[in-house]
Amino acid sequence: MTSRDPKSLIRIARSNGAQTEAEPLDLGARVRELRKARDWTLEQAATKAGLARSTLSKIENGQMSPTYDALKKLAVGLQISVPQLFTPPQKDQINGRMAVTKSGDGAAHATATYEHELLADTLTKKQMLPYRARVRARSMDEFDGWVRHDGEEFLYVLTGVVRLFTEFYEPVEMRRGDSAYYDASMGHNVISISDEDAMILWVTSLS
Repeated sequence: MTSRDPKSLIRIARSNGAQTEAEPLDLGARVRELRKARDWTLEQAATKAGLARSTLSKIENGQMSPTYDALKKLAVGLQISVPQLFTPPQKDQINGRMAVTKSGDGAAHATATYEHELLADTLTKKQMLPYRARVRARSMDEFDGWVRHDGEEFLYVLTGVVRLFTEFYEPVEMRRGDSAYYDASMGHNVISISDEDAMILWVTSLS
């Protein structure tokens, strides 16, 4: 990597299990999940939706494809919108997870302009990519153009002084304790303007 290249860091995080590919939706399982989340029996859900119990049972077991009219009745009965019936259920939800990264123990990835240290690298299915970075760059000339990638990003200055350059805003000088939250698809770069290399914390969304 010749520049910061967050896309490479995101690929690394995803290869370690940060995200998984979406699976096809099972409508029957989705309806069953919604019903059980409300602690309703088949009879109760069918009554609320104005459907026969046997019809709802067949829908949940994938034995019939509901008409649009039946879908509307289901949505009304479950007190949701029709599109929400097709929102994939949350699978493999893990609660109470934690990853501790001792100082200096993060996965190191050096570039020409930054030294990255990936944090919480052992935690899978992350929605955020946190990493600490030593800012080596002292001039915009050291970058191969703007850095852009999907998602949103949070920057927090740990030590030193940096200048945040963005595509649509004037450069901003930032010191220890200063932070910025921005659309990462907007071109952006950071340089250090202090005598020593500045240290910053970056958190990038993986969604």
